[in-house]
Amino acid sequence: MTDVDRVSAANQLFYVAHEGRDIEAMTAIWEHSDRVVCVHPGWPILRGWDDVLQSWVGIFRGPGQSQFILTNESISTKGDIAWVTLDENLVDGNGATTIAATNLFVRDHEGEWKLVTHHGSPVMNR
Repeated sequence: MTDVDRVSAANQLFYVAHEGRDIEAMTAIWEHSDRVVCVHPGWPILRGWDDVLQSWVGIFRGPGQSQFILTNESISTKGDIAWVTLDENLVDGNGATTIAATNLFVRDHEGEWKLVTHHGSPVMNR
């Protein structure tokens, strides 16, 4: 399995955790440090694992459920850093919307790819 394959699998686990509202799975994919950053669409920047974790707890407790159809995915690696850019085509009870996203991963001491940054921005109609 190549690094690109491993990063792709880790990225997929992020979306499986999100769709399943699985806080344990979401916790497992993230690095637990002060350097993690998360920007949910329309939210201010969240820095540090504690704030990022609390955001997911709140999202998972909220109403509705989302399904992601991932498109336009590109994965790049450089040593122990990898980034994924993609379109999150989000389908929920209100219809569909597209979020342009970047996910940044780092390889940890055990060789696992951990998410350190997620940034999602809504795509406006062109």
